[in-house]
Amino acid sequence: MSWVSIIVLVVGAYGFKVFGVLGLGRVADGAAARVEPLTSLIPAALFAALIVVQTVAGDEALVLDARVVGVGVGAVAVWRRAPFVIVVVVAMTATALVRWQT
Repeated sequence: MSWVSIIVLVVGAYGFKVFGVLGLGRVADGAAARVEPLTSLIPAALFAALIVVQTVAGDEALVLDARVVGVGVGAVAVWRRAPFVIVVVVAMTATALVRWQT
């Protein structure tokens, strides 16, 4: 990666932060009411993206193994509104069973 691309990425990331603080902080009340539901979804989207990357990312390849099964079973448990401890135990058990079978 070249220094130019690194500098462009740093300036872009800092620019987004400045825009968020200064630009969205000064939005009129009516527009803020429209923007607020979207900004409340950002943490959930980032968390979901991190889970996907940690689950299926490998050394420059897509990896589908027991972790995918565990995340899928955990997602079903969350969808069924199971308590957090149950979600973790069920996902961990599913992952361990798939690894044990292979």
